[in-house]
Amino acid sequence: MFRWMIRKMTNGVMDEIVDHYMKRMLQDPYTEHAFSMFTTMQKLTPRAIIEAGMRAESGKAIERTLGSPMVLSDWHKILLNPVHMFRLPTEDSVQIQTGVTIGPQAKKPLNLEIPILISGMSYGGALSLKVKVALARGASMAGTATNSGEAPLVDEERREAKLFIGQFHRGGWMNDDESLRQLDAIEIQLGQGALAAAPMSMASEQIEEDLRIAKKLKPGENASIHSRISGVNKTEDMITLVQDLKNKYGVPVGIKICATHFMERELEVAIQAGVDYFVVDGAEAGTQGGPPTLLDDVGLPTLFALARTVQYLEERRVKQSISVIASGGLTTPGHFLKAMALGADAVYIGSIALIALQTQAAKTLATEQPQQVPIDWRKFKEGLDVDKGAEHLAKFLKSSVEEMKLVAYTLGKTDLAQINKRDLVTVDRDLAQVLRIDYAGFPPGKPKPSTASNVIPDVMEMNDPDEPLSLQ
Repeated sequence: MFRWMIRKMTNGVMDEIVDHYMKRMLQDPYTEHAFSMFTTMQKLTPRAIIEAGMRAESGKAIERTLGSPMVLSDWHKILLNPVHMFRLPTEDSVQIQTGVTIGPQAKKPLNLEIPILISGMSYGGALSLKVKVALARGASMAGTATNSGEAPLVDEERREAKLFIGQFHRGGWMNDDESLRQLDAIEIQLGQGALAAAPMSMASEQIEEDLRIAKKLKPGENASIHSRISGVNKTEDMITLVQDLKNKYGVPVGIKICATHFMERELEVAIQAGVDYFVVDGAEAGTQGGPPTLLDDVGLPTLFALARTVQYLEERRVKQSISVIASGGLTTPGHFLKAMALGADAVYIGSIALIALQTQAAKTLATEQPQQVPIDWRKFKEGLDVDKGAEHLAKFLKSSVEEMKLVAYTLGKTDLAQINKRDLVTVDRDLAQVLRIDYAGFPPGKPKPSTASNVIPDVMEMNDPDEPLSLQ
């Protein structure tokens, strides 16, 4: 009896509450309606609302970590084509070759065991010294190179890096003869996918003593990255800089820019300068922190920029002498393979390398964000175990290459460098046209139905229907 009374009272109260809120839900005007919160968030998005509040509080450009959440490169719409009978898969006993040479015509080319490199992430400006050391050691264990980023030459990092790419950059801290002589490749950093060529500055109070000394800064002096490299004020200056570096140091000299719709014009200057390699850094690239407008609204997606870069170099008949490194938002072995099939000789990875490295990221949870482990000025900067971090990065790189090799067997290849556009197909007709690869809706080598607004050129050139079948 008592339970029945309690149940009846509870049901009565619940009915009143539900009736009250249902009445409000259906009868309140939108201006007073609780549901308006959801429609507002749909229109403005939670990210826009939160970032608006941050701007309103600071009055300064805000910074978002690890780049833009918007990924416009549709790698998932591109697939690789296995073979079975007309051409056979590669035999198990064959070893798939994975090596790549960056700058084959340089006096001292950069020879790598795998086509995955660690991208430029700077000591102090982005990462702690421990993380830079771990990245260098892990890369060396896997047979590849690491990149200094916009930083000075750091002895601890240089010692750990078997192959070291240093950036000749807009901050100027690596641009001296003593540093340049210690590099295995020189990368002229004119911009990056996440920030383009925007000037950036680190306040003096964030610069600890060891970093201040490395950057040769005076007490109280900010660390500034300018929009231009000092002394480069016109196109001719860039051409002269490249040629001087090539002649003096003999190592491959490359250029890195933010991917842009002016890609072909930028490439023409690079060709005239005689660069050994070119880094296509797409808008999906990460960064330690940057203004959301630069991250979200500036630059070209990696996929489209890469395709246009390779196509232009091929049209100019210089692709064999200028290596292409794809960068920006590449996170899986599938991404790496597809980028190489589109013409990249190698790929840079950054954010995903940090994820692989951060075996101690759980130390920050649940009170802090895991990306605080590698950032230099955060309280967790000493939390990384360098030995374990390097080991895990090396394992990630080796695991990725093993998956890439397995795909190569299914494609009938013996070398990752053999994978090309003929090994790709897309489920998107626009991508087929832009990338000059087959559309999955039609067989290779057959005429493609077209309309005035949807023509897929060049596919017939790529897939000759008269090419004899081969059982190799």
